[in-house]
Amino acid sequence: MSQANLVIKNTFYLYVKMGLAMVIGLYSTRLILAALGAVDYGIFNLVGGVIGMLTFLNASMTVSSQRYFSVTLGANDIKKSKQLYQLSTYLHLIIGIIIVIALEIFGLYIFDGFLNIPADRINTAKLVYQFMIISTFFTINAVPFDAVINAHENMLFDSVLGIIETLLKLAIAFLITFYGEDKLLLYVILYTSLTVLVRIVKSFYCVRNYEECKIDFRSKVDKPLLREMLSFASFNLVGSLAGIGRNQGLSLILNIFFGTVINAAYGIANQVAGQLSSFSSMMLKAVNPQLMKSEGANDRNRMLKIAMISSKLSFFLLGIFAIPFIFEMNSILNLWLKNVPENSVIFCQLVLIANLTNLLTIGMASALQATGKIKQYQTVVGLVLLLNLPLAYVLLYYGLPAYFAIASYIIIEFIACLLRLGFIKKIAGLSIKEYLNRVIFCLVGPVFLGILASYIITNSVEINYRFLLTVPLCSFVMIVSMIWLGLYKEEKEIVNKLSMTIKSKIGFK
Repeated sequence: MSQANLVIKNTFYLYVKMGLAMVIGLYSTRLILAALGAVDYGIFNLVGGVIGMLTFLNASMTVSSQRYFSVTLGANDIKKSKQLYQLSTYLHLIIGIIIVIALEIFGLYIFDGFLNIPADRINTAKLVYQFMIISTFFTINAVPFDAVINAHENMLFDSVLGIIETLLKLAIAFLITFYGEDKLLLYVILYTSLTVLVRIVKSFYCVRNYEECKIDFRSKVDKPLLREMLSFASFNLVGSLAGIGRNQGLSLILNIFFGTVINAAYGIANQVAGQLSSFSSMMLKAVNPQLMKSEGANDRNRMLKIAMISSKLSFFLLGIFAIPFIFEMNSILNLWLKNVPENSVIFCQLVLIANLTNLLTIGMASALQATGKIKQYQTVVGLVLLLNLPLAYVLLYYGLPAYFAIASYIIIEFIACLLRLGFIKKIAGLSIKEYLNRVIFCLVGPVFLGILASYIITNSVEINYRFLLTVPLCSFVMIVSMIWLGLYKEEKEIVNKLSMTIKSKIGFK
C-alpha cells in the first residue's frame, strides 16, 4: 500500500472513531452533569481534572517515543526498534514512579484550606485525587505501547478499541444516573478502572502482535541510547507538564476566586473544545508517523511540507465547526445541557479561539519533535505557557471578570505560536515566507467567509434551533472556499482520494 493511501485509510478509521466518540461523549457529559450537579461536577474537574488532561500528557509523551520508533522504521532498523522499546519501557516506569511521588507530596498540601471546596465534600475530593494518581501511573506506563501502535500506523485497532471505550463511558454515565449513593465517588472509580483496563488491553495486543515488544531482560542496556532518550523524554515531559500545569493552574486560580461552580463551566468549555478538536487531532495522528519517517529517511523538505499541511488542515478541521459554534454557543449549550453553569458560554467561546490559535503551528511542533532538537524549545515554550498563571491571577486579583483569565490564555497561545516558528526556522530551516503562503494566507479567505456567513445568519434569522442552519451552512461555505482558495494541487489530490475512500467504505459508487 502506498504511503498516501495508508494515510487516507488510517484517517478514515480515526474519523469513524472520532464521530462516534464526539456524539456519545457530548451526550455522556449531559448525563454526568445532570447526575452530579454543578458542585460535584466542578469538584471532579478541579481535583480529578488531571484525568482528562492525561489524554494530552499521553499524546505528547507518545510523540516522544513515537519519534524514535518512526525514525527507526523509516531507516529500516528493526534491531534498534527492539532496543528502543525496552529502553522506553524502563524509562516510563521511572517517570511514572517519580510523578506519583510528586503528586502524593502535592496532595498533602492542597486540601488544607487551599482549594475552595465545600467542607462536606473534602473527603470525597481526596479520594478522587487518589484515583487520579492511579490513572496517571497506568497512563504513563502505557506510552510505549501507544507509540508502537502509532509508529506502525495501526489505526484500525486504535479506532475499534476507542469506540468500545466510548460506549463503556456511556454505560458509566447511565449507571451513575440511577445510583443512589455518592455518585461522584462511583463515577471516579469506574472512570479510573476503565482507563486502566484500556491500557492493559493495548499492552497485551502489542506484546502479542509486534516483535519489538517482546523484551529480553537478559540483553544489555544501550546506555548511550538510554541517555539520549532520557534527555529527549525529559524535555518533552517538561513541555507536557507545562501545558497541563497551565490548564490545571487556571482551574485552581478560578476556584480560589469563584468556587467550584466556575470549575464546572471551565470543565464544560474544555469538554466542548476537546470534542471539536478531535477532528484535527485525528488527522494529526494519521499524518505524524509519515512526518517522523520522512525525517528518519533524511527527507527534510517532505517533512516540512507535511508539517505545514498539518497546521493548515488542523486549523481548518476545527474551524469549520468552531466558528459557527462560537456564534451559536448559547443556544447549543442550552439544548445540550439541562442546566448551563454560569460563564459556560463565554468560556467555551474563548477556549475554542485559544485552540484555533494553537493549531496554526501544531505541525511545527511535530516537526520539532521529528528533528529531536527540543531542549531549548520545550524549556522556553513551557515557561511561556506557565506565565499564563501569574497573568490570570493578577487580572482576577484586580477584580476583572472570570473570563479575562481565559482571554489571557489566547494571548499566551499566540506568543507560543511565534516561538514555534522561530525555533523551526532555526533548527530545520523552515521558510517563514513559505509558511505564510501555504498556511496563513490560505486560511484567510475561508475563515473570513465563515465568520461572515455566521454573522449574517445570526443577525438576520430568528427561529428555534437556528444553529441547525448556521453550522451546516457556515461549514459548507468554508469547505468550498477552502477547496478553491486554500489548497495547493497536491493537497486537493489528497482530499479527493480521501473522499473516494470514504465513499467506497460506506457503499457509494
